[in-house]
Amino acid sequence: MQRSKGFTLTELMIVVAIIAVLAAIAIPAYQGYVAKTQATAALAEIAPGKNGVESALATGNASLVDAAYVGLATPTSHCSTVVASLAADGSAQISCVVMGNPQVVGASLSLNRDAGGRWSCEAPSLAERIRPRNCN
Repeated sequence: MQRSKGFTLTELMIVVAIIAVLAAIAIPAYQGYVAKTQATAALAEIAPGKNGVESALATGNASLVDAAYVGLATPTSHCSTVVASLAADGSAQISCVVMGNPQVVGASLSLNRDAGGRWSCEAPSLAERIRPRNCN
């Protein structure tokens, strides 16, 4: 009697089970990386607005500041809404409502300038593991 060559049904089921376990681990991790990348990209899209804000302060055009004035498009590829504002004391805010992955959609991300000229990033509505580096 000749023995057939190939895989048995049991061997194939074991391979499928191993692939399913690996996929169950890999897919959520991948989605987390995608969400963090989208949040970081949104921050990168609004960061050039800092130069426009500083320029408005230097020229005394604080009352004219909006997203278009500081050189930002709205919407962008990762921000559904971009808003820029500048106060008389020199403090400013550039904010973005993030769009993309369900973990980041609708979250607010902002660059804040204090009256002393220091910029900081805040993203309180994003989970800590998704926030861009140096963002609180």
